[in-house]
Amino acid sequence: MRVRRVALLLALALVLQIAFFSHVRLVGRVPDLGLLLAVAIAFDHGPEAGAIVGFLAGLSYDLFLETPLGLTALAWALTAYTVGVLQGGVLRTPKWFTPVIGAAAGVAAGMLFVGVGLLAGVGGVHGNQAFVTVGVASLYDALLAPFVFILVAAWLPEPIERVSPWR
Repeated sequence: MRVRRVALLLALALVLQIAFFSHVRLVGRVPDLGLLLAVAIAFDHGPEAGAIVGFLAGLSYDLFLETPLGLTALAWALTAYTVGVLQGGVLRTPKWFTPVIGAAAGVAAGMLFVGVGLLAGVGGVHGNQAFVTVGVASLYDALLAPFVFILVAAWLPEPIERVSPWR
């Protein structure tokens, strides 16, 4: 896996997230493109690479949010790492299963975000509205997951070595 290609994918995901999907909302909610990118990389290239990409994508997206810096990065990195571990050790799924993976990752990352946000005292993550946001965003993630998985498979085709995820 090439660092430049991952950096371009991260930049593309951030620009699409901020500039495009902030205007194309589903029931007032936006998808988590950085999370989907991290999960796709974790699924194809292992948990360490997914966690690194999830952290970088979340941290760059955190710069545009009013939540504490690093909250999204933590949620996305842990979720991508978990998907990578499950895929490598337990989960053997066909490629058509990607919408389910996207939805499950969206729910997991959203619930982790809400849980840590509640512990940290972040405003706006209280009540049922936070759960509605997580549910709708995870459905949006499920719709976009196949496209992100196809993009990652096409853009990062070479497998990485498990010893060192960065060449």
